[in-house]
Amino acid sequence: MPNEILILLSFIIIYGGVVAFYRFFGKGGLLAFNVLATLLANIEVLILVRAFGVEMTLGNVLFASTFLITDILSENHSRKDANKAVVISTLCSVVFIAISQMWLLYTPSENDWASGSIHTIFSSTPRIVCASLLVYLISQLTDVWLYHRWWDWCRKRFKDEKKGLWIRNNGSTMISQLLNTFLYTVFAFYGTYETQTLVSIFLSSYVIYFIICLLDTPVVYWCRKIHEKHNIA
Repeated sequence: MPNEILILLSFIIIYGGVVAFYRFFGKGGLLAFNVLATLLANIEVLILVRAFGVEMTLGNVLFASTFLITDILSENHSRKDANKAVVISTLCSVVFIAISQMWLLYTPSENDWASGSIHTIFSSTPRIVCASLLVYLISQLTDVWLYHRWWDWCRKRFKDEKKGLWIRNNGSTMISQLLNTFLYTVFAFYGTYETQTLVSIFLSSYVIYFIICLLDTPVVYWCRKIHEKHNIA
């Protein structure tokens, strides 16, 4: 199956998952999905593929969904809830680093068949995850802060609490994703890939984030309707 189709399918599955988790499990569902997306994105980002004519790392859609989640929490609940999601995911990533590195210390049995692959994958994980932790904190907290700054502007501009959702959603995410993409590309991959590949990763990642940012706006509206209709707590 072409990589492009797989990326589009992953978008549908991941963003559909965010909506489903919110509908059936409320804020707790979003917190859980945020942790899942953060951990899986840190593994998936190790895979380099070519799609839409450029080289790109995977994990972009998963990681972008974490920005969608904090925007939903900011819109329907509070800034405190959005920041809580960021802190919980960060702490879970710290635990993940500790546990995954312990796996590498075990002496495998003579019948073991998986440890070689585990070592190949997770020996690279500390740098990726540590870079991700720092960048995740900076970009996500920036996103939440910007969301509420844009919301203050929308209140003054439209004299209505609900209007301007698309402005605060896109305005916060596009800026924070630019910061996220630049910092993550430098911290995680500098010295690993050639400069040309780094530039390709940066540009392709941000283009994907930019497009996903535009596509996730209807999802935020949808989740606001779910919140209003079902009084999601």
